[in-house]
Amino acid sequence: MKLNTSLAAAITLALLSTSAHALKQGDMFTKVGAINVSPNDSSTDFSGAATVGASVKSDTQISLTLNYMLQDNIGIELLLATPFTHDIYATGGGAALGKVADTKQLPPTVSVQYYFSPQAKLRPYAGVGINFTNFFDINVTDASGTLTSLDLDDSWGLAAQVGVDYDMGNDWFINFDIRYINIETTGTSNLGTISADINPTIVTLAAGFNF
Repeated sequence: MKLNTSLAAAITLALLSTSAHALKQGDMFTKVGAINVSPNDSSTDFSGAATVGASVKSDTQISLTLNYMLQDNIGIELLLATPFTHDIYATGGGAALGKVADTKQLPPTVSVQYYFSPQAKLRPYAGVGINFTNFFDINVTDASGTLTSLDLDDSWGLAAQVGVDYDMGNDWFINFDIRYINIETTGTSNLGTISADINPTIVTLAAGFNF
């Protein structure tokens, strides 16, 4: 019993004595985790098919961010991810009519971030940036044969985020991040053109390491 008590006390003391990794100018770190893109989408109708619009579904992939501290409180971040695959559904009267296509996309985003407590174990931050979304490998799957072709324009838009890092010691930390990205595209198809606002909410849970 005495040994167990001493061991517990030693572990508690070690945890309490673990100091936070204070962020400072010149620091570099990376984060790897799971990232979910959940569209807050809306669209016009296809120009050649009145009352028929489109809806885009969510997807989860692996995220990678690269970060560099420009100052003690200010950093720059590059967000990357494995390609997302989004199912595209036809809509009419506010209801989904069935899957008609799917597309892959990559949304690299560069953001400037402000860390409110760079020397603490719990480090909240906020950021703003620029996103580029590239749509590729578009696959038309409409079983009815109504939609036979589809092309989507790439998108440039603003991004905003809030998040928090929690220092785990030994240069490791965990991260939770929520961001909103303005993604707008125009689709060209055999049914005419369609304008879609995808504007996703993006949630990331990741592990990070300070170099």
